[in-house]
Amino acid sequence: MKAVVKTRVGAGNTEIQDRAEPVPAPGEVLVEVKVAGICGSDIHIAKGEFDDWLRLPVIIGHEFSGIVAALGPGVTDIALGTPLTAETSYSVCGVCPYCQEGNYNICAGRKVLGYHVDGAFTRYVRVPRERLYPLPASIDFSAAALAEPLACAVHAVTEQTGVRAGDLVVVFGPGPVGLLTAQVAKAEGGRVMVVGAPGDDERLELAHTLGADWAVNVGETDVPSQVRKLMDGLGADVVFECSGSEAAARMGLEVVRKRGKFTQVGIFGRNVELPFDTVWRKEITIHGSASQKRSAWLRALTLLDAGQVQTAPLITDTFPITEWDAAIEKAMRRDGIKVSLVPVD
Repeated sequence: MKAVVKTRVGAGNTEIQDRAEPVPAPGEVLVEVKVAGICGSDIHIAKGEFDDWLRLPVIIGHEFSGIVAALGPGVTDIALGTPLTAETSYSVCGVCPYCQEGNYNICAGRKVLGYHVDGAFTRYVRVPRERLYPLPASIDFSAAALAEPLACAVHAVTEQTGVRAGDLVVVFGPGPVGLLTAQVAKAEGGRVMVVGAPGDDERLELAHTLGADWAVNVGETDVPSQVRKLMDGLGADVVFECSGSEAAARMGLEVVRKRGKFTQVGIFGRNVELPFDTVWRKEITIHGSASQKRSAWLRALTLLDAGQVQTAPLITDTFPITEWDAAIEKAMRRDGIKVSLVPVD
């Protein structure tokens, strides 16, 4: 089977290889991949920015949907051909305080598909049975391929931050995670502003289509002034920084109100300098939001099934896995919104 493999550290060093079809171990399911999404973290991997996190060589890719192709020994409760999606967590230690609390997404021993274990940019991937989620009939493979970033958005909005009905929520970054975060915040009752940069016109238009109350471009709008106007001079109740931009994080700390909430969702991929005296002066509550866990997955699939969040409209381009170079180049250019891959024989 053809696979996208990160072969060694450094920028690039990613190639198409022929790999043998894997065999599921006890407790595992072999999943035939139907659609896989290129995540922002896959871009970081391609740039050589996540080398310390990887166990190389490894087939990358962790956002995907598919069907049950084979059952490993001991798996009897799921049928061949079942449509599904799956968590990125391949394994966790199970005994650390975080695992014991249910917060296994931050377990130091966590192994992740596409990072430490072969992932989904190929035809078949092995997944532990407990990490699988059969799909409701209303969710197709394209929509389900983005269930993972949606679960990340649920973790950020609902579990880490706690958006309340009526909150003014400002989301910086109209990329896939930002657009999903905005939709989840709307589902929780927030009034949502999505903020983009010059060149984000298509993404901001989609933000409006998907329910954002305001979609503004920092090149055309004085965002802090507009936020203060909407809030009688106070500022936003909640800010989500979803772009991984230092400038956006700085503006986010500026526009959040005193005693407001700021959650970092985007990955910078480097050290940044932020005005933390603002955090002190305004008594801002800051949250990080890393990955997702089972509770977020269950909520994400419920939102998808109910039609309260849409993921499929984010996919603007689909490439065969063998055209990885063109696909990742398009994703890096931010040309379109979400780039997906499909396997080839």
